[in-house]
Amino acid sequence: MVSESENPDDVGTHSGTPAPPLHVPVMADAVLAALAPAPGGRHIDATVGGGGHAERVLAATDPDGRLLGLDADGAAIARVRARLGARFGDRLRLRQANFGELATVAPAEGFDGVDGCLFDLGLSSDQLADRERGFGIRTGGPLDMRFDTSRGVPAAELLASLDVPELTALLRRYGEEPFAGRIARAVVDARRGAPIRTAEELAEVIARAAPGRAPGRRRVHPATRTFQALRIAVNEELAALEAGLAAAVDLLRPGGRLVVLSYHSLEDRIVKRFLRAERRGCTCLPEAPVCICGRRPRLRLVNPKGDVPSQAEIVANPRARSARLRAAERLAA
Repeated sequence: MVSESENPDDVGTHSGTPAPPLHVPVMADAVLAALAPAPGGRHIDATVGGGGHAERVLAATDPDGRLLGLDADGAAIARVRARLGARFGDRLRLRQANFGELATVAPAEGFDGVDGCLFDLGLSSDQLADRERGFGIRTGGPLDMRFDTSRGVPAAELLASLDVPELTALLRRYGEEPFAGRIARAVVDARRGAPIRTAEELAEVIARAAPGRAPGRRRVHPATRTFQALRIAVNEELAALEAGLAAAVDLLRPGGRLVVLSYHSLEDRIVKRFLRAERRGCTCLPEAPVCICGRRPRLRLVNPKGDVPSQAEIVANPRARSARLRAAERLAA
């Protein structure tokens, strides 16, 4: 998976021809160490993506471990089935579903009381390279950005429906874009002439409106944060993440592990806040003399500060540079 804080135009060339996708799972060794899979274990990969982490978990749970892989993107499910299905057979169960639906999908597939649940948030190289989806800035294509193209409103339609204050608020909330107002005004001005229908058209509007990178800073396209914001809004990602994390804790058996890879501050804040709340348990006000809520801690933090990729991995896989891994273990009920 890749981060929105990375440069989405890393996939492809300046001529608009995408380079062959190469799926490299981020922090694969650290993920495996945090999940601690054992033979016979049952795990959920809530964002199966290219299947890199799932493949390693299945190998570590030989001979009879099972894994449920979810992804909202049907194309991702098809790719993983084609690549891993014959090797792992019925040990691998795949389902096209958003991780926000985990509470109902996992039990329906026979995956409750599991040994581990992994969330690898962000985009895969295959998604960025897909010219029909509009995720990447230079790969072009319709401005859609939906993981599941059978649901929701494409990004182009959302972009066409917002006025300047609404678009400014969206870019600030989901993209933490410092030039949100300037970009929103430029987009609204541009669409008066013609609708913005493609990723390239939107990127060009933003490039004209937003300042270039400061000297000495790494190359990041000025549209990066806007693309992040639109994608999060279109897919309602943050609400789905909160629902998915809550479901994962319910599904874990005592001793089971929850592992999350996040790539930008919005996601990481949600994950960190959730894990701390589950570690604390009690929700009573600090001034309460005794606990009256009865809520007990459900998680133990495995790595309280989170882990980041090594410098060697960043050199080998630059898209890992903004990843942060957080892990927790389910306590007895």
